[in-house]
Amino acid sequence: MSYAEVIAQLLPSWIPHWFMVLFVAMIPIVELRGAIPFGLEILDMGWKSAMFWSIIGNMIPIPILLWFFPAVEKGLRRFRVFQRFFDWIFERTRRKAGSKVEKYKEFALVLFVAIPLPVTGAWTGSLVAYLFDLEKKRALFFIFVGVLIAGCAVLAIFIINLWVGLLIIGALVVAYLLISRI
Repeated sequence: MSYAEVIAQLLPSWIPHWFMVLFVAMIPIVELRGAIPFGLEILDMGWKSAMFWSIIGNMIPIPILLWFFPAVEKGLRRFRVFQRFFDWIFERTRRKAGSKVEKYKEFALVLFVAIPLPVTGAWTGSLVAYLFDLEKKRALFFIFVGVLIAGCAVLAIFIINLWVGLLIIGALVVAYLLISRI
C-alpha cells in the first residue's frame, strides 16, 4: 500500500475529494507533484479537477511565505548565531549565482519551480525569490507560472505517456542547467 493510499484511508470519508487534493498540494515537498497523482490514481478524480485543485492548493501558502520570510529573518537575526547564518547564506548565495541570477532571475525561478522533482517546487521557489530579493508580486506571478508548467508535466506523465512526461521534465532540467551556467 502506497503512502497516498494510507493518507486516503486515514481521512474521513465525509471530506470531499477536491479538499483532500487541495490539502495534499499544500504540503511542502509533496506539493502539486504528489497531489495530481493522488487525485488521479487514489481518488479517481478527473484530470481537470485534480489539476485545478492541485494548483490552487500549491499556491495557497506561497503569498503567506513570501510576506512571512522577512518577519522570520528579522526575528531570528536578534540572535548572534542566526545573524551569522543569514549573513553567510545571503552572501554565499548571491556570490555563487551573481550576475546570472540578476540577468535571468524570473526565468530561472519559473524553470526551478517548473521542474517537478522534490525540493524544486513553489515552497523552495518562494525561499529563492526571497534570497534574491525579487519583488513579491512578481515572484508570486513567476512561481504561479512555474506551478502551471509543473502541473502540465506531471499531468503528461499520467494522461499522455510516461515518456512524454519525462521528456518534458528532462527539457526543463536542461533549460534550467543552461540558464544557471550562462
